[in-house]
Amino acid sequence: MTEYVTRAGIETDPELAAFIETEVLAPLGRDVDVFWQGFAALLGEFAPRNVALLGKRERLQARIDAWHLERAGQPHDAGDYRAFLEEIGYLVPEPGEFTIGTENVDPEIATMAGPQLVVPILNARFLLNAANARWGSLYDAFYGTDALDAPPAKPGGYDKDRGAAVIAEGRKFLDETLPLVDQSWADIADEHDGKLQDESKWVGHTDKGLLFRNNGLHIEVQFDRESAIGKSDKAGISDIVLEAALTTIADCEDSVAAVDAEDKLLAYRNWLGIVRGDLSESFEKGGKTLTRELAPDVTYRSGDGTEHRLPGRSLMFVRNVGHLMTNPAMLWAGNEIPEGILDAVMTSAISAQDVAGLGKYGNSRKGSIYIVKPKMHGPEECAFTNDLFDAVEDLLDLPRHTIKVGVMDEERRTSANLAACIYAVKDRIVFINTGFLDRTGDEIHTSMRAGPMMRKGEMKNSAWLKAYEARNVGIGLAHGLSGRAQIGKGMWAAPDLMGQMMVEKIGHLRAGANTAWVPSPTAATLHAIHYHREDVFEIQKGLPDAAKLDELLRIPLADGVNWSAEEIAEELDNNCQGLLGYVVRWIDQGVGCSKVPDINDVGLMEDRATLRISSQHIANWLLHGVISEAQVMDSLRRMAAKVDEQNAGDPIYEPLLENEGGAAFSAAKDLIFKGVEQPSGYTEPLLHAWRRKKKKD
Repeated sequence: MTEYVTRAGIETDPELAAFIETEVLAPLGRDVDVFWQGFAALLGEFAPRNVALLGKRERLQARIDAWHLERAGQPHDAGDYRAFLEEIGYLVPEPGEFTIGTENVDPEIATMAGPQLVVPILNARFLLNAANARWGSLYDAFYGTDALDAPPAKPGGYDKDRGAAVIAEGRKFLDETLPLVDQSWADIADEHDGKLQDESKWVGHTDKGLLFRNNGLHIEVQFDRESAIGKSDKAGISDIVLEAALTTIADCEDSVAAVDAEDKLLAYRNWLGIVRGDLSESFEKGGKTLTRELAPDVTYRSGDGTEHRLPGRSLMFVRNVGHLMTNPAMLWAGNEIPEGILDAVMTSAISAQDVAGLGKYGNSRKGSIYIVKPKMHGPEECAFTNDLFDAVEDLLDLPRHTIKVGVMDEERRTSANLAACIYAVKDRIVFINTGFLDRTGDEIHTSMRAGPMMRKGEMKNSAWLKAYEARNVGIGLAHGLSGRAQIGKGMWAAPDLMGQMMVEKIGHLRAGANTAWVPSPTAATLHAIHYHREDVFEIQKGLPDAAKLDELLRIPLADGVNWSAEEIAEELDNNCQGLLGYVVRWIDQGVGCSKVPDINDVGLMEDRATLRISSQHIANWLLHGVISEAQVMDSLRRMAAKVDEQNAGDPIYEPLLENEGGAAFSAAKDLIFKGVEQPSGYTEPLLHAWRRKKKKD
């Protein structure tokens, strides 16, 4: 049992209370009693509203379930279905023409286009790596990945043949991006040689070489004839460094396992370390102790000798949790408080130190706080977030709309009412994006009773998904996000398949996205090449209007499909393997995001969204008799053996097959067999319950 201390009627974990009072509020000069009284008043207003919104979700879902059950066995009538959704208030009227009014937005979000990282906030080392991924070595990215089409590096130190191939590819990039007059970059003799076709792309000198800018992104060509690379290079070029991850999302949500006060306190401490600029992490590598810290700014001198600074770090968002979950870190009126409200207050209070200029480096140069808000269902929930952020600003004495919001378009009711959702936060919105996994999970759960769904792979080419992707961009552009906010696309999940990423992910830019998620700093550096090849803001000007709503509402049912036994088993095994591979680390080790081998042993960056789609898909097929409980259990046991084998090298891994009654395997079963009844198909309630049990055992 947690021993709480009481502050203005709020029962709070004592360590969390001390952290708030001494490390967050004291540097701001805030009166502690006034803060707690204001927090209590905020809870009194917003906690009941939060509960009411969740109740509305359940009522709408119950009516949709009943509608499908009443029409079981009948052909789906799209017109009747849309009229029904309008009648029950699932679909709301369009807000008409409007343009967002967001102000004081940093250029990394508003006027620049580039990669975006998402990183679990509980892992300080990963968090530092991501924050420092603003600049990345193109040579390192080519040398260590399959993005370079050349024989892999031979073991035993630096491979000169591989290095030569990297240098040649780097020259190709420079010729493409910074073409010279009547000359190739492969021919220059030193940093004074060659003349740019477009001299406006030259920015100035750094301590290491020359700085250029193309499509708004910087390129540093470093020269050092004494370095291992530079001394073998004709021009003495030692590296090409790209401005890469313009923005990073420090994630409190899907990529972490944060179930109690201990976990939340670690999240908030790490965020404070980012804001103050003093976060550091020491670790062992190659027999040495290394310490990672935040990178300093980049300085350069323009042609007239004036010194300038560029940010050395990504502009940081923080992703709060959604409206669903509560957390025992604090109690209000005897109940756990909504975790989304806790995150809103805590991450904003910490970020207020940045607004006050108390950090070593600073994050937002515009005085803004950037919060990504996930898993909101429709405009009413977006309006709730807007009101909540108003109240938090008042609590912290921040100017109105200091707190900006990123709206994740990952729930069906938000997608179907996206313009109204944007309108609800129109003066603070800085971000919309799409995500296949969560969005598909909600698609399945919303229409769970309509019939069996098509296979996951087929959904990627389905009509509703294409409409979803196109509508997100089209609606965002129609309401003025271009030049004021990010329109984003989802994650490239395979960090080891960079060659494939370089072929496919440029499609996100061509679809109109001025940012897209990548799984690592290396991937950010490589993906930055795409933004040199395509001018997203020019592309956005020529895109068509948004796809029609009726296309979005087409349910991805497997009508008329007669799968073979082999196809059914293949889909089930794929889902079970992915589910178990993720759950076992979440429950047993508290790891919310990591590279998890898939059924074909390809490492994929997985978070809770993966689990949602897998569990909901199995639950749907089970509900409609495509598979049986016995088939599911057989697959779970066989896939448990595979997952155990894939994790054999992990010294702290607990095998699934030896512990079928344990927390991890039990959680996996619950996610499937209780999947239909889970709110919106979310995995958090079951995961949190089993993780808490595991921590107590």
